[in-house]
Amino acid sequence: MARHALGVLGVVAAGILLAVSAAMNYRFGFSLGKTALDGEIYGAASAAADCFKALVPFFLFAAIRNRMWSQAFAAALVWAVVTSYSMTSALGHAALNRLDTTGQRAVEAANYKDLRADSKRAQDQLTWIPAHRPAQTVSAELNVIKAQRPWLVTRECTEVSGKAAREFCQQFHKLNAELASAQQSQKLESRISEIGAKLAKTAGGTVMAEADPQASVLAKITGLEVDKVQTALTIFVALLIEIGSAFGMYVAFAYWRINDRAPERAPAAPAMAAATVAPAVRSAAAAAAAAMPALEPLAATDEEQAAAEPPAPRRLNANDNRLPRGVPDSDVQRFYRERVIAASESSSLTSTELYEEYCRWCEDNEKEPFAHPRVTREIGELGVKKERIGKRTRYFGIALRSEAGRQEDKKLPTPLPRAA
Repeated sequence: MARHALGVLGVVAAGILLAVSAAMNYRFGFSLGKTALDGEIYGAASAAADCFKALVPFFLFAAIRNRMWSQAFAAALVWAVVTSYSMTSALGHAALNRLDTTGQRAVEAANYKDLRADSKRAQDQLTWIPAHRPAQTVSAELNVIKAQRPWLVTRECTEVSGKAAREFCQQFHKLNAELASAQQSQKLESRISEIGAKLAKTAGGTVMAEADPQASVLAKITGLEVDKVQTALTIFVALLIEIGSAFGMYVAFAYWRINDRAPERAPAAPAMAAATVAPAVRSAAAAAAAAMPALEPLAATDEEQAAAEPPAPRRLNANDNRLPRGVPDSDVQRFYRERVIAASESSSLTSTELYEEYCRWCEDNEKEPFAHPRVTREIGELGVKKERIGKRTRYFGIALRSEAGRQEDKKLPTPLPRAA
C-alpha cells in the first residue's frame, strides 16, 4: 500500500512538472509567431515536443534492454533534440519573466521615490507661505472694500492721490496678497493629499527593497556580480523544470513497477491429484506395452519412453523440466509447461516466436500478458540454452507443441526446467 501511495505521489509531482514545462514551452513558442495562427502552431509544436521528451526515456531504456541498438540510437537522438529545444524555451521564458519582474519592481521603486520627492517639495513650499486667514474670509473683506466710495474715486486703486486714498489702496493690496497666499496654500495642500493617496496604494516594503532580492542576497554571499547571479538562477530554474519533467515519469513508474504482478499460487489439491494419477498412467502404459509386444517401437509415446529409460545425467543448460518443490508457478512457467516441449539440440525458437505463442496462451486463458523482456528473462531463468544470432535471440533444444496435442497435454502436465 505504501509503495502505491508513493508511486501515485511521484506520478502527480512529475505530471505537475511536465504540465508546467509544457505551458512554458507553449507560451514561448506562441511568442515566436508573427500572427496568432503562427503562434498557435509554434506553441502546439513546443508543447508536443516537451511531452515527447518525457516519453522517450521509456523507449530508450527498453531498446537498450532488448539490445535494439538502432532504435536506442534513434530514441537518444530524438531525446537530445527535443530536450535541447525545450531547454532553450525554458531558459527564454524564465529569463523573460525574471527581467520583467525585476524591471517592474525597479520602475515601481523609481515612481515611489519620485512621489516622495514631490510630496516633500510641496510641503517645503507650503512652509514658505506666510500666515494667512482662510481664503473665504479674505475674499469677503475685499468685497467690503470694493463697495466703499474710495474704490470708485481711485478707479479701483489705479489713480491714487492723497493720504486717504493711499491708505485705502494699501489696505486693498494687503488683503489681495493675503488672498493669493490662501489660494496657493489650498493648491499645495490638495497636491500633498493627492500624492499621499498614491503613496498609500503602493506597498512600501516592495518598492523600498531591491529589484531582485534573491540575486542581491546571493551576490553578497558569493561575492559575484548581480548580473551573473541572475543568469545562474535563470539556468537553475530551467534545469529544475526540464530534468524533473524529462525523467520524473520514468523514475516514478520505475519505482512503482506497475507491470509486475505477484506469482499466482497454484492450488495444492490439483497438484496432489496429478502426483497420484501419474503412477497409475505409467503403470497402465507399461501394461499395454507388455500386452502388445508386436507393436512398432515408434508408436510409443514420449511419456512411455521417458518412464522406461533411466534418467540421463544432467547437462549444463539442459531442459530437465524440474523445479524445487513448494515454489508456485508463474504464468510464464505454466505457459512453458503447456506449450513447450523438449526437442533435439538442432531445434530452436526465436524469442519473438515464443512471445507470440505466450500471447496466444494468455488469450486462451483470459490473462493479461507480461511485457516481452520479462517473458524472455523468465524463460532464460528456466535453464534453456540460448544464443544471440544476428539481431535475434534463439532458444535451442525446445519446440512448440502442436495444436492437436494440446488437449492431451493439459491432462498430463509437464514439469518445468530448473535454473542452472
